Amino acid sequence: MTEPSNDKRHGGAIASATAAFDPNGAIGRKLKSFYDAVETEPVPDRLLDLLEKLDEAERRAESGS
Repeated sequence: MTEPSNDKRHGGAIASATAAFDPNGAIGRKLKSFYDAVETEPVPDRLLDLLEKLDEAERRAESGS
């Protein structure tokens, strides 16, 4: 059986897979640009309302115990 690191047929595939996970590679840069775009979007009012209701329920639970 041949060791994977010595198998010349798959050497390019391993290098490509490693490059795909490089945070400075093309995919990493694209993901960062998507993240940056989402990060600057405002939080929807509906989500803020739900979070406020959760906080209120937690306050009531703490004061009731």
